[in-house]
Amino acid sequence: MATLTLRRKLEILADAAKYDASCASSGGRKRDSRDGQGIGAINGMGVCHAYTPDGRCVSLLKILLTNFCVFDCAYCINRLSSNVERARFSVEEVVRLTLDFYKRNYIEGLFLSSGVIRSADYTQEQLNLVAKTLRETHGYRGYIHLKIVAGASPELATEAGFYADRLSVNVELPDETALARLAPEKTPGEIKRAMGVVRLGIEGGKGRSYTGKTARVFASAGQSTQMIVGADAATDTEILARSESLYGSYGLKRVYYSAFSPIPDSSAALPSERPHLMREHRLYQADWLMRFYGFEREEIASAAPGGMLDPALDPKLAWALANRDRFPVNVNRADRELLLRIPGLGVKAVNRLIGVRRHKRLTLEDLRRASGGLKRVRPFVTTADWSPGGLTDSETLSARLAGAAKAAEPHQLTLF
Repeated sequence: MATLTLRRKLEILADAAKYDASCASSGGRKRDSRDGQGIGAINGMGVCHAYTPDGRCVSLLKILLTNFCVFDCAYCINRLSSNVERARFSVEEVVRLTLDFYKRNYIEGLFLSSGVIRSADYTQEQLNLVAKTLRETHGYRGYIHLKIVAGASPELATEAGFYADRLSVNVELPDETALARLAPEKTPGEIKRAMGVVRLGIEGGKGRSYTGKTARVFASAGQSTQMIVGADAATDTEILARSESLYGSYGLKRVYYSAFSPIPDSSAALPSERPHLMREHRLYQADWLMRFYGFEREEIASAAPGGMLDPALDPKLAWALANRDRFPVNVNRADRELLLRIPGLGVKAVNRLIGVRRHKRLTLEDLRRASGGLKRVRPFVTTADWSPGGLTDSETLSARLAGAAKAAEPHQLTLF
């Protein structure tokens, strides 16, 4: 077999990494460089773009160490039986690419995953060695996100946390039965154990050691995971139930949702078409409602007939239309929790309104300034100068708001 150039390896392994969505650098610890020799920083301006919760765009070198894999997961383009061009980086090549790309201001960090080669332990050793070499040999202070290979020893998973800012173990599918059918070499038990090791490491890194010294920082940006949407028969509410369980059990920073993408020569057990990207988008919105808006999963599910989120309406608007008896809300009297349930008002808008109403009675104009628009807000609120009357009971309200939401919906552009 002809030897591949470094450029060709990068083309293959960057393309192979695009299917992993659990990629962000939010929450990374700012490292200093007391000796003046450190390289890199994650808090500056900046080949993959990830967006932090505060809206900042960061650039990451997102690659696989190799797309060789001893597993034969039916949904994976890099599975053992897949007829794809294979490539593998050496540890030194990944280190050199990361440093060279950073020095040219192409990237602000590294996202490194891999197919499983030889064994889970061997693969994890190689991933850890990349991070260790960057940190200890080259003084690299930038962001690193490492994948934890399910089945790797707890010692190796723990070692990864001392060099990486974020770790991720992908649960792959929301339904464990489907995982056993489509990825027989992977077991839910191994995935859970790996996530448990990471959680214990993160919790241990927040305190002090038994000697009284400050514990060594461990994965300061936490851990995340990814679920593939649409590869099995799981409904949206079942996916959200799994996410809720993962957040509670393992203290995850994020659950990422990745719409299933059909692959060449795929198994007949997989769907022939990918789900609409709007399904992925609605799951992210519902996830956000649970984490930041005080919604319970059951509340979101109550407005999702058949267990599927409405593709025409965002989950908050769908809930409001299904619970019209709770509206309109008096924005001059309602508490913060109730204000967050008003369609069209986000967290920042609600915080602004609470600040303004300490000094004056809120008007419709105040809502417009805070939210940037009134089309979705107006039917659900009363202000000092506005009352919707019978608007919230209108039979056509759902259709009109669905049309407005569709017109305003952002179009997702592919990065690949």
